[in-house]
Order: sequence, then C-alpha cells, then structure tokens
Amino acid sequence: MFFRNTAEAVAAWAEGWALSRGAAEPAPCSWGFTIDVGLPQHVMRHVLTTADEPTIRKITEDATAPGAWLKAFLAPETLTPWLAPGWSVSGGPSFLMSAPLRASGAEAPGGYRLRTWNRAGVTRALVRTTDGAFAARGQIAVTGSTAVVDQVETDPAHQRRGLGRLVMATLASAAAGQGAALGVLGATLQGRALYERLGWRVLAPLTSAVRGPDPVDQP
Repeated sequence: MFFRNTAEAVAAWAEGWALSRGAAEPAPCSWGFTIDVGLPQHVMRHVLTTADEPTIRKITEDATAPGAWLKAFLAPETLTPWLAPGWSVSGGPSFLMSAPLRASGAEAPGGYRLRTWNRAGVTRALVRTTDGAFAARGQIAVTGSTAVVDQVETDPAHQRRGLGRLVMATLASAAAGQGAALGVLGATLQGRALYERLGWRVLAPLTSAVRGPDPVDQP
C-alpha cells in the first residue's frame, strides 16, 4: 500500500498529527487544513496540500497574530520569498516520509527496559535504563489504515545503541496490530538518516514557517 499522491499523504499526516498532539480535528479548506493547537507559542497551524505564491501570500498576510504556523511541502528557498512581513522560516530542512507498517519482534538491548501503552488511539513507547533514567521515546497515532509517527527522540547519551530502531519497530508493530498499513511522518535531516535505513522514503520536502510578534517601537 502506498499513497496515491503527496496531497493524500499530507491529509493523513495532518489527521494523525492532530490526534497525536491532542489538537482539534483538522478543518479542511481549498488549499489544505487548519488545525487549532491551543499552545501559547503554537496557537494554530495551516497545513497546505497545495501551495503557490498567491496562496502563501494571502494566508500569511491574513494571519497577523503571533503563534500561527504554516507547513508547506516546498523547499525553504521557494517558500521564504513568498512569506508576508512578520513571518520567518523555522528550523532546518525537514521531509515528509512514508513506509508500509509491519509487525515485528523487538526487544530492548541489555541495560534498557521498554514500556508501551495506548490511550485514545495513540501508542507510546518509552525506553529507560534499568535504573529508570530516560533513554528514548516515540508515539504513533492510528487513524484507520494510516498512522503517524511522532515525537521520536533518543537522549544524546544513549544514541548509537539501536534505541531509535527499537522505538520505530515497536510503534510500527503496534499500529499494524490496530489495522494500519501505511505510516507517515515529518522528519528532520538527522531523523531522515535513521528512517531511510529502516525503509522509509521521502515523499516531499517540508518547510515550517511561524508568525512572530511585531517588533516593539523604541522611544
């Protein structure tokens, strides 16, 4: 199973991300989705399934309050000149990625313990050392036949020990057990290297932009 096009993958990502983060249901519109997030620095986000200069300019000109985010599946150098004043690209290069989900056995290496739990359609995996210190984590939100992997991280002190692979295999198995056949995620440049080794493929570049506060006039 694969997505028929990038727009279909973006729609699945928006729905699963909103479930994973406890945000509002994505509201569809002509160019994609708007999601109310409700955090001080992340009030809402626009996720674009289609993007061109007139669309980007209108969205960013209309959204003048700080804390609004935009997710466009374009390279940063394409998006940046289309942004209205007050908006800026945030973070480094990112990517929309996808892979089939399969059940597989995965065990924590020596010195670590793995725990998983599921609440309201979101499965979380937590890896700790045997004395209880945080080592790695991740979560996956299942929305029917697709699932979104989210918030995967490994503590720097525990990297290069297979914990990222363990978390990803655990999440994929959990989602496959709930009937999901295809996964999607947003990856940083560093994360992309891990995911590609696990069989994930890049569907599109992903660039984030944020509306910051207006500068304060100095007397």
